[in-house]
Amino acid sequence: MKFTLSWLKDHLETTATSDEIIETLTMVGLEVEAVTDSGAALKDFVTAHVVSAEQHPNADKLRVCKVDAGTGELIDVVCGAPNARTGLKSVFAFPGTYIPGKDMTIGKGNIRGQVSNGMLCSNAELELSDDHDGIIELPEDAPVGVSYPQYAGLDEVVIEVGLTPNRGDCAGVRGIARDLAAAGLGTLRNEAVAPVPASAGPSPIAVAVDGEVCRMFAGRLVKNIANGPSPQWLQDRLRAVGLRPINALVDITNYVSLDRARPLHVYDADKLAGGVSARMGRQGESFLALDGKTYEVDETLCVIADDEKVLGLAGVIGGEDTGSTDQTTNVFIECAWFEPKAIAAAGRKTGIVSDARYRFERTVDPASVMPGIELATRMVLDLCGGEAAEVVVAGHVEAPGTRIDFPLSEIERLTGLKVEPAEVEAILGRLGFAVSGSGERRQVRVPSWRPDVTMKADLVEEVMRMVGVDKVPVTPLARLSGVAPRMLTPIQNRRRIARRALAARGMNEAVTWSFISTELAETFGGGTPTLRLANAIASDMTDMRPSLLPGLLSGAGRNANRGFADVALFEVGQVFFSDAPEGQRTHATGIRTGTAGFTGAGRHWQGKADKVGVYDAKADLAAALDALGIDIEKVQVVAEPAAWSHPGRGGRVQLGPKLILGWFGELHPGLVDQLDLDGPVAAFEIDLDAIPEPRKKPTRAKPALELSQFQPVKRDFAFVVDADVEAAGLLRAARGADKGLVSEISVFDVFAGAHLGEGKKSVAIEVTLQPRDHTLTEEEIEAVSGRIVAAVEKATGGALRA
Repeated sequence: MKFTLSWLKDHLETTATSDEIIETLTMVGLEVEAVTDSGAALKDFVTAHVVSAEQHPNADKLRVCKVDAGTGELIDVVCGAPNARTGLKSVFAFPGTYIPGKDMTIGKGNIRGQVSNGMLCSNAELELSDDHDGIIELPEDAPVGVSYPQYAGLDEVVIEVGLTPNRGDCAGVRGIARDLAAAGLGTLRNEAVAPVPASAGPSPIAVAVDGEVCRMFAGRLVKNIANGPSPQWLQDRLRAVGLRPINALVDITNYVSLDRARPLHVYDADKLAGGVSARMGRQGESFLALDGKTYEVDETLCVIADDEKVLGLAGVIGGEDTGSTDQTTNVFIECAWFEPKAIAAAGRKTGIVSDARYRFERTVDPASVMPGIELATRMVLDLCGGEAAEVVVAGHVEAPGTRIDFPLSEIERLTGLKVEPAEVEAILGRLGFAVSGSGERRQVRVPSWRPDVTMKADLVEEVMRMVGVDKVPVTPLARLSGVAPRMLTPIQNRRRIARRALAARGMNEAVTWSFISTELAETFGGGTPTLRLANAIASDMTDMRPSLLPGLLSGAGRNANRGFADVALFEVGQVFFSDAPEGQRTHATGIRTGTAGFTGAGRHWQGKADKVGVYDAKADLAAALDALGIDIEKVQVVAEPAAWSHPGRGGRVQLGPKLILGWFGELHPGLVDQLDLDGPVAAFEIDLDAIPEPRKKPTRAKPALELSQFQPVKRDFAFVVDADVEAAGLLRAARGADKGLVSEISVFDVFAGAHLGEGKKSVAIEVTLQPRDHTLTEEEIEAVSGRIVAAVEKATGGALRA
């Protein structure tokens, strides 16, 4: 919302400076977003006197002028304007001045052999209007050599405030003036609108409403007008706030909209067919709007129409065909009230952003319909002449008339402010609230322009912002008596931990769209009709994602196309398996491409960089699970890869056949080709929702770290087992042989050869024995070794290799 200080002072009688007004606006909740000087761009232009204007010797349409610009010397200027003449007062630009209307900086020149040291300017060259037929003509008594913006009153301070959606009343200058007056910055002027006599008799144009979207429609015919340019003061005000003057009728509607937050529309009455109604649209109807575009309407949109055609979209935009022009002699003024939600929905559906929509969707004062049409009529008669017919009205709308029982003690309870009852009544009264009653409680009637005030807390807010938010006392929170309770939910905590763990492994976090194409969704196990978007934002974003991998793989592809083939990305976010609440899961997913391993990517002089593989993905998954409190060595790792994984290079991590924690592996070669990636790609997925909750009370306290003072003993064992025996089972059996002594165990060699036999392999393990209370004897070591061999042979069916 933009306005000038002079415009504000039409409604507010005040001696406050612009700085005081700006500070007060922000303090009462009307945050000032920008303050500009509208005359700053014209500060270098001065008033000047054309002392003489003679015909150019070498050009019929040029004159050589002697100009007095207040410098004490006459300046030679060549001018082509037809009205350049001796004795004229005009506006002059010195060399070096930027001409906004021509987007150029004027310099010294030589025109057809005559020196020109500046420029006499037109309104169009100063962007004051579209008039470029001649230079600006000032009154004969205009001073010489003074700043033109200052002389013409163009050095206005323009203030722009940001309005919250509930403050539709402040979408007009008068509403802002009311708030400033209530804050003690002046007195609100009484500008009641008197009815205009109907000298032209009854209206020949009838109006009608549907009663749902348009609750009230007032119309008035004004005959025998003379439309044309609006007066200079009106044009200056509209330009100052960024609007282009069009003609007197249109400028009046824009002025009333900005001045009173009361949108209007005017029609050329001679272009109307029959009566005017506000009704719902019909399939197949359309209209050419004032923005030059044609819009289709349907049964969900409210339109303004005559007996033959649609005239415009109600409360949003008017039509081109019935708009007023300089040839308009009879005008029909519309002043209506529309349901805010319907106007907002119509604006979103059509994508039209207009000043009318901005105000109607924030709720226009329902009591402003009749004053609005009377004010517009008065301005039309004053600026265009004519005779006004009687006002025709269809429908009726009333303010809610909200009454609130207001305990004055609520002010101190909610804000800490102690405000005297008399001051509370005065503040609310200046804001337009009617206050009655005495004692501790007051009865407050809410004015028609404040539908957002519905409860006693709203009244407290009104008093607080007028007293000053800066006056609210600061009270420290009471110190907690104990440890604060856990604030994050389990899934929030898991998301945080997973992010930190994966970032610590050198991976970069990505945030991708939750929507992917149907083809990709089907590839990764989704694509069901229930997860298809009804109103997709793009043709390749039609389905809710069943996995985070499509977004990460697409990101890797875009990086590769830009020369970054080795990337390590992860994302923690939502995936969707159905439209039911339980069908939404939280996954942590990561990928590595090229040589982007844990130790870094790219070539190095110390050795050849290896391509990423299945074990890189498993290591990332294990690190994330470890951070989440799951020991990878205590879960089941099975060779059953995900559908997106290479058949022989992937696996699944689970706590049982029904509790799957995640998957890891290399991306399937077919997917690598389909997504146009170079490969290989190592990937993993973790279902954060599947991780079990930790026990609230552990069964027994974990022992503190205990370091043994006795030397550990290491022994190597090699077992010949069937080729399909998993090393994990072998390790599990060896570890279980004596959990008290076996502290570490690892595979250090796998060998297969003809002398071992067909379908056999050798798996060599290193076992570390850590005694706690004494040094192991040879007999004890041999006994433990025997138990390890026996446990492995029993579990795997293998034998100790000779």
